[in-house]
Amino acid sequence: MYAIIDIETTGSAASYGKITEIAIVLHDGQKVTETFNTLINPECSIPYQITSLTGISNAMVANAPKFYEVAKQILSLTEGRIFVAHNAVFDYSFVKEEFKRLGYSFSRETICTVKTGRKIIPGHRSYSLGNLCADLGIVITDRHRALGDALATAKLFDILLKKSSLTENLLPTNSNHQLNHEKIASLPALTGVYYFYDNQNNLIYIGKSKDIRQRVLTHLNSPKTKKAIEMRDKMADVSWEETGSELLALLLESDEIKKHKPLFNRAQRKTSFNFGLFAFEDSKGYLNLRLQKVENESDPLTTFSSQQEGLDFLHELVMEFTLCKKLCHLYKTDGECFSAQLNDCHGACGGRESSESYNVRVTNAIRPLSYKYENFFIVDQGRSTDEKSIVKIANNRYIGFGYVGLNYSVSDLSILDDCIKKYADNRDAQRIITSFLRLNKRLQIISF
Repeated sequence: MYAIIDIETTGSAASYGKITEIAIVLHDGQKVTETFNTLINPECSIPYQITSLTGISNAMVANAPKFYEVAKQILSLTEGRIFVAHNAVFDYSFVKEEFKRLGYSFSRETICTVKTGRKIIPGHRSYSLGNLCADLGIVITDRHRALGDALATAKLFDILLKKSSLTENLLPTNSNHQLNHEKIASLPALTGVYYFYDNQNNLIYIGKSKDIRQRVLTHLNSPKTKKAIEMRDKMADVSWEETGSELLALLLESDEIKKHKPLFNRAQRKTSFNFGLFAFEDSKGYLNLRLQKVENESDPLTTFSSQQEGLDFLHELVMEFTLCKKLCHLYKTDGECFSAQLNDCHGACGGRESSESYNVRVTNAIRPLSYKYENFFIVDQGRSTDEKSIVKIANNRYIGFGYVGLNYSVSDLSILDDCIKKYADNRDAQRIITSFLRLNKRLQIISF
């Protein structure tokens, strides 16, 4: 539910400072479940006074990973969690700015233990981390180092949680709400689809999450737009359906939105997959690849939930298949791309490699973006430890999904067929499945 974060930096402002160390402590609301810590090469010199304070020197970070090299891990660790920090504005602004430099918009809900501390445990002489921990008997090891401060913040957070009913604090206080507090408290921290209703029992919104409880509480506590506030104020009831598998949650959400057309889903302009990879042939006969926003009538090879995810994927294709960065629209130049000068590109951008030869590699690169088999089942986790989820594709069409017990036999396809509940095949379902398969290559696939 929570990612407790501390960073060390080269300066006091995110606009010009860089991160030199980051620690992430994952907390499930009861205890710490995982820690992550790494030095980061800021790609600039660390001022002497900063080294004196933190002990982090230029020599220490010389061989450390650069931020972009750990960015994916940071995204993964914080996804679906609230960003918790002592003076959260400082830490959050630096992390957000580092992602902005990569062309990615980082967004997480935040809790500041300074502000929350002043509210829940008032009367302390100072709310700096050092002074507050001293007052509360919290020992900080490695003060002014990211992991030491993050672990101390986690202990402080434990105290704040125990002194406060978190669910009650996160529930809206608007007097128009008729939400049942017991129902909100019983929301599962599991993967699935959730439904919001108004006081006339009209369905007004459908969403999906890997943590239903946390996502619903976020809707209630931290609406960021006028429409989000309007939706929160109309909410009178909530229901949910666990799916176990994130793929099934995505497919069910998409189908339910198309079927019911809830008010606030219709109002949304953005989809879950805003960027797509497109292929086209230029005037010289070379296949080009380009990442761009998905328009209503466009038909991309595959889609991505963010521009950065798409750029990372395209860069991987370029490296794996020795594609030209210019023809993949990753490098702008009137002549050959810089990689051609290094012989990392075979010179298609300058006409030194024939279009026939180059197009073979592009075709091989994009072939896996369509279904690998015409007929297959996808096996994923179920809603409990004694079942599996099944998605069926037949004749390159999405048929539907269902669940089977762990004792099913791979050779008995009738068992898998019998569990399938049919759903409509459409372009969105195809995008969801191909994108999910691309990102989750270890899923069990049964062809038939």
